[in-house]
Amino acid sequence: MDKQEQTEDSGQRGVQSAEVGGRLLLALAGQPGAMTLKDLAAAAGMPPSRAHPYLVSFGKLRLIEQDAAGHYALGAAALQLGLTCLYQLDPVKAAVPVAEELARTTGYAVALAVWGNFGATIVRMIDARQPLHVSMRAGTVMSLLGTATGRAFAAVLPQEKLDHAIGGPLGEPEAAGQPMNAQQREELRTAIAEMQAHGVARANGRPMPGVNAFSAAAFDHEGVPAIVITSLGHQDHFPAGWDSGAAQAVRAAAAEISRRLGFSGPSAASPWAR
Repeated sequence: MDKQEQTEDSGQRGVQSAEVGGRLLLALAGQPGAMTLKDLAAAAGMPPSRAHPYLVSFGKLRLIEQDAAGHYALGAAALQLGLTCLYQLDPVKAAVPVAEELARTTGYAVALAVWGNFGATIVRMIDARQPLHVSMRAGTVMSLLGTATGRAFAAVLPQEKLDHAIGGPLGEPEAAGQPMNAQQREELRTAIAEMQAHGVARANGRPMPGVNAFSAAAFDHEGVPAIVITSLGHQDHFPAGWDSGAAQAVRAAAAEISRRLGFSGPSAASPWAR
């Protein structure tokens, strides 16, 4: 193998020709329909004469196929790879590295929550760089409308799921499964409006005095809310502004988790419209 066929990335040796060919597959994956050789090559940043041999090989592997007009699209083998990846995908496993990086770069505590039988349930808690005394740990069920984590879920989930969880362990058990009352409906409208406007839910010294938090939902390949990531810290060091660095970091982390889960919507806000 000559030097032109190798590249160095983070101290590891790679095969340049595989990376070049991969650009063609990624270009096809980013388009809704079949592409001409000229357009595909341009999208991958190479001349058609260079792209064609790769496409011949990919065709033999059934990674791509051509229609009657000669246009290129992803083939059956590419579909099988995608389905297998989705089958193996675990939202928590995909989110943990992002949560750990968010905690490392910001110094804030970070929590991951999924929707469980009783509502928003913490499944992973990463401590802050500075001591932060909060009663959040794996297994904790968060108030649906009284916490940033709960409000992030409330803003994106169907109404019937919210009604089932509104009583919950931190609410009134006898209210579980009952429709929301007027005050709760107003809180929900506020949570949805905030999420649509800012891309995050916020807790400003509530329900934990002196602690601020931002939360955002990540979506899977079907646009279903899969997990919520929350960053929290003491109000003296954790800015509560909607466009603060803390809010931007949580928005970016949720978007990255969504990307890892295969979400390909036009924007992270698209599933929030009701």
